[in-house]
Amino acid sequence: MFNASTQVKIIFGLIGLLVSFFVSLFFGSAELSIQQVSACLINDCDSQMIETLIWQIRMPRVLVAVLCGMGLAVAGAILQNTTRNPLAEPYLFGVVSGAGLGASIVSLWFSHSPSFVLPLVAFFGALAAILIVVTIHSISKKQQIASLLLSGVAVSFMFSAISQFILFVGDPFAANRVIFWLMGSLSRVENQHLVIIAPVVIACISLVYYLHRQLDALMLGEENALTMGINVKSLRYVLLALCAALTAILVSFCGGIGFVGLMIPHIARQIFGVTSAKLITGCIIIGSIFLIWVDVIARVAVKGQEIPIGVITSVIGSLFFISLMLKK
Repeated sequence: MFNASTQVKIIFGLIGLLVSFFVSLFFGSAELSIQQVSACLINDCDSQMIETLIWQIRMPRVLVAVLCGMGLAVAGAILQNTTRNPLAEPYLFGVVSGAGLGASIVSLWFSHSPSFVLPLVAFFGALAAILIVVTIHSISKKQQIASLLLSGVAVSFMFSAISQFILFVGDPFAANRVIFWLMGSLSRVENQHLVIIAPVVIACISLVYYLHRQLDALMLGEENALTMGINVKSLRYVLLALCAALTAILVSFCGGIGFVGLMIPHIARQIFGVTSAKLITGCIIIGSIFLIWVDVIARVAVKGQEIPIGVITSVIGSLFFISLMLKK
């Protein structure tokens, strides 16, 4: 599957990921030394406070950064290859706006509900947006992939408008909480959430790996894929469903973290290659490293407070998007 050159790149990438994972544990409102972190990782913490800080706060946060980075990057790669559109991005499905609507409803009208309710309703909101997009596409006269993307944009605007109206008429304090969540943050994720996020992300990415040959055939064009005996329509729906599931589960817990699915696949193609197996592997490694360090910036850039992670990715992503448009 991978030649010697690609294997070397993968090894260096994994080393970079491990180093990034370890170093990111040092940063936060309370800075820790290498000795303190190393001691805690071998179950010999200096104090109960440091143990709680690493194992209950920072470790889950870094783990979800890895899952979120790889999940959004792979979702972007799937969408770009499936639609053969280099500017395609997972949030075109209206997933963020659907999740935002669910989060707005819970935060403003059911503020005293248990903590798991917000991500759960946000997830169903994201799925509702996806189902509406797919339904509109399926009943349209010309079932072209462009109509699917345009349906996603339309649904995104519609859900966003409803959310903005709810926030406008709702309690200001609850509205501020929802707005911060919509901007994207890993601070809300706890250990028990990883039990839900990790299986979905790993299962979806594993299925994409399993379908990598069919995805390569689809990149050559529908006619070529049909001559190889591939049901193009069914394959496309399966791949889009995997993309939607990845994005929905991550958005429902982490909020809106945009442009990761746009940027990382392009970078991975340049470093690892364009075939699907190489691209997915590159997205996993680069996406994880990228979001780990973006989260570190979010924690330490402004002393005493945290920047929403989606703000940072949007700034970087918008510049990347402009450069991509100018080149192509």
